[in-house]
Amino acid sequence: MAKKLSLGSGLDDLFGDNSVSIQPKQTLRILDMEPNKSQPRKEFNEDKIRELADSINEFGLLQPIIVRPLDNGMYQIIAGERRWRACRMLGWTDREVPVIIQEHDDFQTAQIALVENMLRENLNPIDEAQAYNELIEQYDITQERLSEIVGKSRASITNAIRLLKLPDEVLDMVRDGDVSVGAAKVLLGVEDEELLITLAKQVKSGAFTVRQLEKAVSAAKPKAPKKENEAKVGTYYKEMEIALRDSLQRKVQVSYSDGKGKLTLEFYNEEDLGAIAKLLTKEN
Repeated sequence: MAKKLSLGSGLDDLFGDNSVSIQPKQTLRILDMEPNKSQPRKEFNEDKIRELADSINEFGLLQPIIVRPLDNGMYQIIAGERRWRACRMLGWTDREVPVIIQEHDDFQTAQIALVENMLRENLNPIDEAQAYNELIEQYDITQERLSEIVGKSRASITNAIRLLKLPDEVLDMVRDGDVSVGAAKVLLGVEDEELLITLAKQVKSGAFTVRQLEKAVSAAKPKAPKKENEAKVGTYYKEMEIALRDSLQRKVQVSYSDGKGKLTLEFYNEEDLGAIAKLLTKEN
């Protein structure tokens, strides 16, 4: 059984597990490999891929691509899709490059792909959240188990997945870095989708800081007007509270809700409590 994967592990730990069937380092052609269906990273920065391609062109592919064999004769990339894309950018499709072949099932592959991406280069918050959600839904695991796999708290995973409730337009803003995760969490409190998108655009334009956004969202929430009879009832109990306080010469609190109320009287010692008891029981 493979060891538990987590961000606390180095890449050597992720791919050097002796309990997993690993073939010696060898080479494969770039065209014999295909991307991982469970790749968490949905978008790749072309400029960074080009920089990586320039480095590979000058120094060669220093770190092997990790793959697993498929039934169709192809090899699926477990880790190293950015390197694979860089090689394709260089036109190396028919060239053989160093690889390590490992035997992993779909779940193990999805786990490794997520952790490897988070270790090498931070995923954007939306791709990360979608990867969490896919692992949970496709493989029927709990958030608690997922937190162990990726080395993050359950609360951070829950909060990440909540971001997926935002409209697609806003998700794109978060993915592109135009709206921060902090601002996105505030926007989750807006029920009106049109207003939510408008506020997100204002954040993107720099019109709002997160603190200003919080105030704008709070101000936008409709305040339920007090019913006339509720206002009258509230006034009556306040008047009774004042009258009792003046009569008893002590702090009095009257509260009422859902058809029942509570009267709280303050006393200062046993003698004072006895005096209140006499008043309430009409003892002389």
